[in-house]
Amino acid sequence: MLGLNWSRVATPSPELEIVERAPDAGNGLPGLLFVHGAYAGAWCWEEHFLDHFAGQGFHCRAVSLRGHGASGGQTALHDTGLNDYVQDVATVVQGFSKPPVLIGHSMGGMVVQKYLETASVPAAVLLATVPHIGLGHSIARLLLRDPWLLGQMGLMQAGLDRWMDLETASRAVFSPDLPADLRARYAARMQPESRRALAEMGFANLPNRHRMASLPPMLVLAAAEDALFEARTLEQTARYYDADFVTLAGLAHAMMLERDWVRAADALNDWLQRNLQPVT
Repeated sequence: MLGLNWSRVATPSPELEIVERAPDAGNGLPGLLFVHGAYAGAWCWEEHFLDHFAGQGFHCRAVSLRGHGASGGQTALHDTGLNDYVQDVATVVQGFSKPPVLIGHSMGGMVVQKYLETASVPAAVLLATVPHIGLGHSIARLLLRDPWLLGQMGLMQAGLDRWMDLETASRAVFSPDLPADLRARYAARMQPESRRALAEMGFANLPNRHRMASLPPMLVLAAAEDALFEARTLEQTARYYDADFVTLAGLAHAMMLERDWVRAADALNDWLQRNLQPVT
């Protein structure tokens, strides 16, 4: 294991890939900043969500965190920690005229939780998020119930995706009814994740709500068919933050890429419309 200094101060953001969609007519509500999960990049939001929410009147941006997608920091990926990812989010937030809503998926949800220790936002949404208690419980559950799936994830992390069983690996994030050509296309865009960030999400740099000056309105959105994070575990995270909680039947972990992605988008949009105040 790397000899890591867990309290290391974040380094400045490199050049970041930011994908943007502006609405034809604004809805008067805060903008949305989408933060991707492990092994992914801004592309996962570009497939459906950015155009969809721009069509609802939101100014939308998605960032590829350093070392991901077309962002800089590739060579230092494995020394990149959660505090660095939080710094990347802060860098993109500065480009909005008013603080945006933060929407984080999986690891991105953990990054959003850590960001709330440093700044306030009008609202936060955690989609199929790494729970506030970290990865330990989920890894232990997979080790006991589905070690083959856990092993396939390890091959992807090691950059040995050519040896992966795509059907098994896809089960980690997608429903069985997602067409095979889409599973293959999305899998081809996946990449290794920072070893440091994974370790920090395991035990070393977990969020603490007592370090958060105030909690914004929050939604935790779970997928009933999520192989990584069970709905009942994410319900505990919702209770920890006094957040609203919704479970979507029939969807798997990567809900924004599912065949029925619009149900996740509709649940998110309905909650935003009820809980956001117009920007003044």
